[in-house]
Amino acid sequence: MSEINKNEEYNPDIVSLVDDEGKEYIFEVLDAVETDEARYLALLPQYTDPQAMLDDSGELIIVKVGEDNGEEYFYEIEDDDEYETIADAFVDRLQDRFEIDEQ
Repeated sequence: MSEINKNEEYNPDIVSLVDDEGKEYIFEVLDAVETDEARYLALLPQYTDPQAMLDDSGELIIVKVGEDNGEEYFYEIEDDDEYETIADAFVDRLQDRFEIDEQ
C-alpha cells in the first residue's frame, strides 16, 4: 500500500469550450494522445450543479486538437475508424488509473 503525500495537491487541467450558440462547457483533460497525424484529448465534463453531475452518462468526450494561426482549437472526430482507434488507445491508457467499464 502506498502512502499519500499530504502536501501533493490535485491540480486538474481544465478547459472551457463555447458552442456555436455561445453556451460554455467546462471539461477536465484526463489524458492526451499524440499520433503522427494529430493530437487528441480525452475530456470529462465538469458541473457546478450536483444533479447535472448525477444525470451525466459518464462517457469521455474525445476531441482532435487543431491549430489555426497559432491558436489551438478542438473539433469532433468525424471518421468512425479514426475515432475507434483513438478511443481504444485512451481506454488502454486510462483503465489502469480509472475504473472503466468497457461496453
